[in-house]
Amino acid sequence: MKISPSRVAAYEVLRKIETEEAFSANLLPEYEANLTVRDAALTHELVLGVLRRQIYLDRHIDAHARSKKLDIEVRIAMRLGVYQLYFLDRVPVHSAINESVELVKYARKRSATGLVNAALRSAARTKHVLTPEDGVDQLIYDTSHPSWLLEKWIGDIGLDAASELAKANNRVLSAAFRVTTRGLREAIDLSGYRQSDRTDGCLFAERFDDNLHRMAADGFIYFQDEGSQMIANAIDIRPGDRFLDVCASPGGKASSVAARVPGASIFAGDVTANRVATLKSIVHSQDAAVTILRHDGEGTLPFEDASFDFVLVDAPCSGTGTIMHNPEIRYRVGPDDLIRFPAKQLQILESCARLVRPGGRLMYTTCSLEPEENEAVIERFLLLRGRNEFRLKRPTVPDEFITVGGTARMWPQLHEVDGFFMAVMENR
Repeated sequence: MKISPSRVAAYEVLRKIETEEAFSANLLPEYEANLTVRDAALTHELVLGVLRRQIYLDRHIDAHARSKKLDIEVRIAMRLGVYQLYFLDRVPVHSAINESVELVKYARKRSATGLVNAALRSAARTKHVLTPEDGVDQLIYDTSHPSWLLEKWIGDIGLDAASELAKANNRVLSAAFRVTTRGLREAIDLSGYRQSDRTDGCLFAERFDDNLHRMAADGFIYFQDEGSQMIANAIDIRPGDRFLDVCASPGGKASSVAARVPGASIFAGDVTANRVATLKSIVHSQDAAVTILRHDGEGTLPFEDASFDFVLVDAPCSGTGTIMHNPEIRYRVGPDDLIRFPAKQLQILESCARLVRPGGRLMYTTCSLEPEENEAVIERFLLLRGRNEFRLKRPTVPDEFITVGGTARMWPQLHEVDGFFMAVMENR
C-alpha cells in the first residue's frame, strides 16, 4: 500500500522534532513546499495536532498497547494514527490504521506492525477511559502540558487563568501575515484576507489557499504572528536612523522594519552560523534592505559606543509564549531554563546598552510568559545601570497590552496572539 505524501511528510517532521530537537516552525515550510496545497494542509494539521495532544495520545497508546515499550518511530506512527481516529472525523478509520501500519514499515520497524495494527484497531473500537489523579492531572490530560509548567503557571497567575492559558495553547488561529518589501512592489491580490484592527499591516487568512501559497513562495508575503508584528511596529525609527536587531534570526522583525521604514540603516545579527544563514535567507527572500553580520550579543559587539538610535534585544528565552504555534516547546523547556536564560538575557542587555546614543532607545522583548525572564530582568538591568541612565518609556502598542509597571504583555488566552513581553528604555 502506498502511503500518502502528507502522512510521510508529517511522520518525517515529527521524527526530526523528536530525534534532532528541530522545530516545527522551521520544518513545516520546508516539507510543505514540495506538496500540493491539499497535502500541505493535512501535513500541517497532523504535525501540530499530534504535538498539541501528545501526552493525551501517549496515554491512550500505552493503554491499547498494554504499556509495551515502543521505539520512537513506532510511537510517532501510532500518534498519527490515534490523532486521526480521535480528532479527524473526515479520515476513514481504515485509512488511519492502514497508513500508520505502512509508516511503521517505512520506518523499517516491520516487527512492530502486528502490535500497531492491533492497538489501533482496539483504539478505534473503544476509547480507553483514563482516570486522572487530581485536578492538575486532569489539566495535563486535557491540554497535554507537563505538570511542572502547569503548576508554575498556577502559582504565578492562578488555577483559572492557567487553565485558560493551557487551553488557548491548543487552539488553531487564523494565519497572520504581512506584505514584504518585495510584495510592496507587486500588484498582489489581498482581497478576501482580514485586516487586523489593532496592528497596522497585519492580515489574517482563514484558510491556506492557492493565492496565499503562491505569494508566500514568491516572497511577497511573510507569515508572522500578530504579536511579533506589533513589536516590530513599535520600533519607532525614521529614515536616516540607525537600527540594530541583536538577536535577529529568523529575521521577521528586522525585515518588517525595513519594509516599513525605507531609508533607515538597519543592521541585524545573530550568534551561530546556522542562525545567520536563516537570517540571510529570510531577508533575501523579501528583498529587505538589511546589513547582516555574525556576532555574539553577550560579548563585545562590533560597533562604536552611542552609534544607534534604536537597539532591539529580542532575547533568547524559554519561548513559553509561543507554545500555540510551536507546541513542542512545552516538552523541551524545563525549570533550569528559568535560571539559565535570565543570566544570558541580562548580559546581552548590558552589552547592548553602550550602543544606544543619548535620547535613543533600547527595547527588550521575549516570547516568554515567565516573570523571571521579563520583569525581573528589566528590574535588575535598571538597578545595575542606574535609573538616571535609562528610564522606562511606554511602548507604542494599544492600551490593552500595557501593564501597571509601564511595560507591555500579550497573553494567548486574553489576546489570541503569542505571548510576548516588551520593555522600552530611553537613554538619558
